[in-house]
Amino acid sequence: MKVIQLKSNPDLYSCNAYLVLGSWNTLADVNTLVDIGQDGYIVDEIENVSTGVGKKKIQQVVITHNHFDHGAGLRDIKERFDPVVYAFSPVDGVDRLLENGQRLRMGDAEFEVIHIAGHSNDSVFLYCEAERVLFSGDTPVNIHSSEGSYTPEFTAVMERVCALRVETIYSGHDRPITVGAQSVLCRSLENIRRGAGNRASRNA
Repeated sequence: MKVIQLKSNPDLYSCNAYLVLGSWNTLADVNTLVDIGQDGYIVDEIENVSTGVGKKKIQQVVITHNHFDHGAGLRDIKERFDPVVYAFSPVDGVDRLLENGQRLRMGDAEFEVIHIAGHSNDSVFLYCEAERVLFSGDTPVNIHSSEGSYTPEFTAVMERVCALRVETIYSGHDRPITVGAQSVLCRSLENIRRGAGNRASRNA
């Protein structure tokens, strides 16, 4: 699997957009765009990427959550590449709704859709066990303090994700985490639990 972080418009607040391709650009691979950004700035760069012969440069788009900086450029992508668009919530331009636990082929790898409400009600993780890769969108996965508060549902999903094997995290705005990703997740969960414990003690 190849993951290419596309360049975003330096004049706009926008998210990281990732192009996920198979290692050998075969016909069976599914060229996938994870998030788009606020405009169609990434279109020209995608046009110049080798994505395989006899197939669309973008076959599907997965939007990690419905915020403007992640999906407002969808119309430009649909007009140019005509992909199938997936998201967890039925916003304008989405063709198919994602479900928690759904399996989705991206590039030449299988990903699991993990719903995690927190940053937004429709946020999802995209996890690939074979490649040990996690796309996290804007969900906080690198939590440095115990001051924040999180729902039991959010904590439960983080507990599950911490039990997975993760070596690389591609987030919505930060640089990819390629070293110590598992430790980052576990430290975050520890801070979530510590914060919950501190609040419980204060309220006792």
